[in-house]
Amino acid sequence: MKNKLLAECLGTFALVLAGTGAIVVDGVSGGAVTHLGVSLTFGLIVFAMIQCFGDVSGAHLNPAVTLGFVAASRMPRAMAIPYVAAQCLGALAASALLFALFPRHATLGATLPAGSDLQSFGLEVAMTWLLMLVILSVSAGSKERGWWPGIAIGAVVGLEALFGGPVSGASMNPARSLAPALVSWRLEHLWIYLVAPFVGALLAVPACRFVQPAGCCDASGGRACP
Repeated sequence: MKNKLLAECLGTFALVLAGTGAIVVDGVSGGAVTHLGVSLTFGLIVFAMIQCFGDVSGAHLNPAVTLGFVAASRMPRAMAIPYVAAQCLGALAASALLFALFPRHATLGATLPAGSDLQSFGLEVAMTWLLMLVILSVSAGSKERGWWPGIAIGAVVGLEALFGGPVSGASMNPARSLAPALVSWRLEHLWIYLVAPFVGALLAVPACRFVQPAGCCDASGGRACP
């Protein structure tokens, strides 16, 4: 368990450091990274962390993903709170480091809606639903193993950041949004990114059950979808 929690902490640290760090560097460099570069950074760091820690903890890196695995009977409920705590700790450490390096940056990569709160909420639910559906479909139990799951999940994260980022920030991850919001004290829209990903992840579980074989996402087996 100690190794699993450390892996989740380090993996989420790397995700927030690289992903929100790309946003911060893009801002201070006058757009050198570009929106495409930020999207690729998120997708690539997710792929890298799945390859690094997938066999240890599953490389969830995301409280919504952990909740989705629990709802799909892929992992024990008792593991959820320690996983989420480790993820949030790693994310906060990354945002604290970015603040130390770039203390004048206004948001540290916090997710903020470009339009209405409702618009961003709906988009975050839909994007997290798609992400969780892919994760449930390619993972083995509560773990992502091998090249293809990492490629598929990283590609979805990058794709959603590419089209959803300009509207909602494309978080799909409460820990990724919580950390920079707390450190930069930009809390005005945080509720969107704490609630919507959990809703989307939970909605993905029945979708997986509808399209995958029996026992894929329920207590009768909790096995991997083929």
